[in-house]
Order: sequence, then structure tokens, then C-alpha cells
Amino acid sequence: MQLPPKVTPRAFARLVEIGAAEQGQALRVAVEGGGCSGFQYEIKLDTPAADDLVLEGDGERVVVDSVSLPFLSGAVIDFSEELIGARFVIENPNASSSCGCGISFSM
Repeated sequence: MQLPPKVTPRAFARLVEIGAAEQGQALRVAVEGGGCSGFQYEIKLDTPAADDLVLEGDGERVVVDSVSLPFLSGAVIDFSEELIGARFVIENPNASSSCGCGISFSM
């Protein structure tokens, strides 16, 4: 059974700071082939498409396309601020391993 991904309040709060909704955009989280582990995340501001799964909070949206959805089943989309920088991060229970950058993973 596929579970939809979840978005943390911290991630929605960062989107509010960015002003994505004011620009008519949402945070797109997608999975594509590539990277050092086989798959990689693509995270960017984008215009939602008609067939996207839309997750909403604080007036902001996070969208996932139907092809990426099975790879992100049960995942948590968060925002992290560390000494090395601030970024959106994905905690994915489907990933069997990931690389040091956190953008590439395998299943």
C-alpha cells in the first residue's frame, strides 16, 4: 500500500519565507534516474501540473508527480539548517542506501 509523503511544518514554514505561493509556485519533489546511487531527488520551485499530488500547509504547496510517487511512499519532506547550509531534505523509508550528499539513493 502506498502512503503519501508527509511534509513537516518546518518545510512549509520555509516555503512561506521564500514566498512560493505568492509567486504562484509550489515546491516540486521528484525522483529521476541518475546520481551516484541510482536515483536522485530533484527539488525545485515549479508550477503544479493537473495530475500532481498536492500537499498543502500554511498556504503553501508541495507537489509530487505520479511517476515519482511510488518512490516517495511514506517519505518525510523536511527543511534542515546545518553548519554546511540550509536545504530541503527527504527521509525516505524506501531507500536502501544513500550517498553523502543526501540527494542520491538506491532502492
